[in-house]
Amino acid sequence: MPETPHSPDAEPATAPDEAPDAAPSPDAGASPDAEAPPAPLLELRDGLPEVVDTDAGLLEACAALAAATGPVAIDAERASGYRYSNRAYLIQLRREGAGTWLIDPIPMTTLAPLQEALAGAEWILHAATQDLPCLREVGLTPTSLFDTELAGRLLGYPRVGLATLVETILGQRMRKEHSAADWSTRPLPTPWLDYAALDVEVLIELREHMIGELAEAGKTEWARQEFEHLLGFEPAVRVDAWRRTSGVHRLRGRRSLGAAKALWEARDEIAAERDVTPGRILPDSAIVVAATAMPSDRRALLALQGFHGRGASRYAASWVDALTRVREMSEDELPSRAPRGDGPPHPRTWADRDPVADRRFKAARESMLNLAEVHHLPVENLLTPDYLRRLMWAPPATREPAALAEGIRQQLASYGARPWQAELVTGALVGAVLGAEVEPG
Repeated sequence: MPETPHSPDAEPATAPDEAPDAAPSPDAGASPDAEAPPAPLLELRDGLPEVVDTDAGLLEACAALAAATGPVAIDAERASGYRYSNRAYLIQLRREGAGTWLIDPIPMTTLAPLQEALAGAEWILHAATQDLPCLREVGLTPTSLFDTELAGRLLGYPRVGLATLVETILGQRMRKEHSAADWSTRPLPTPWLDYAALDVEVLIELREHMIGELAEAGKTEWARQEFEHLLGFEPAVRVDAWRRTSGVHRLRGRRSLGAAKALWEARDEIAAERDVTPGRILPDSAIVVAATAMPSDRRALLALQGFHGRGASRYAASWVDALTRVREMSEDELPSRAPRGDGPPHPRTWADRDPVADRRFKAARESMLNLAEVHHLPVENLLTPDYLRRLMWAPPATREPAALAEGIRQQLASYGARPWQAELVTGALVGAVLGAEVEPG
């Protein structure tokens, strides 16, 4: 299961699809050269179950899960890096009294019986934003949930990958070697299935420990609001997704940008039709090479150094056609250098554009860092960075403290901030707004 380093609307402090996993520091009092004994390897308590891949088998699984009690640990495996779609290729479930079930959703007529069997049960997921969309796609939607990754962040754990939390809290090591496998493979190899089943093996126990820790830290209500917010999670729709092409920033001129956009869109259409991840058809580097050179025919295109990939030659006609269309575009049809956004400008420009807003933002950012440290949680979970930028660029007009505080709370709520977040940060943000009005001496 991939890790996500942030809450559903927070911005990552690191790369969006990976969380750093540095080596743990030695225990206090241990000599620098001492090595702690390795934690025992997590094993399946009930052995590896058979994969359920028929409608009849699904009904049997549903009967067992419905007859069991307590929350349901659930996980899904996708084929990220291999397939264009985000569909689930394996769904793992575990519930006390029912054991672990591995469901192959691909050959199923419908998973509606599974949704019915889980009615009213709390779902336990790790990094729920990774799995909720693909589960919703097959008709599975929770009415309540507990996210162990997000709980770990609220509790201030520096590393919140599932394997790290299991080792830190439960004292057992997990296998991680098949996280990037092509789960669309059939039949699925036994070692992969063993890995997948282990992902739900300890989620119920992990949840119990974390519930106690949240209560002890006074963060139970924070977690409740966060988990409730997750129920409405929808993946962000990327505007101008082609601009995320690696190396596109090196292109000079709007026509080269237009070429990159046209090639990206042609690749995306082919990838969607074949259900293959776009980079396996044509790498980003090849798009940038072709957009820079703007070759006019197949021979010149394929002769470019750096223009390669599985689909470079196979779909050459599509690439040439895309470049031809761009050459014929008028200037006003070409994309702009900078993306058009509905938010505030980048904070690095604020000092020149609005010095007061710049002072507000810097003071507010410092306050958020201090508050996050006091409450032992990542600053992006205290308040989404985009919310802070929007608020400090255009705060409520009033400067009467009580009215300003109420205006800030309302503005944060309109962005999607949870009540616990607004309660913690409003006082500091009022101070940042009022303090910025005073010219520095």
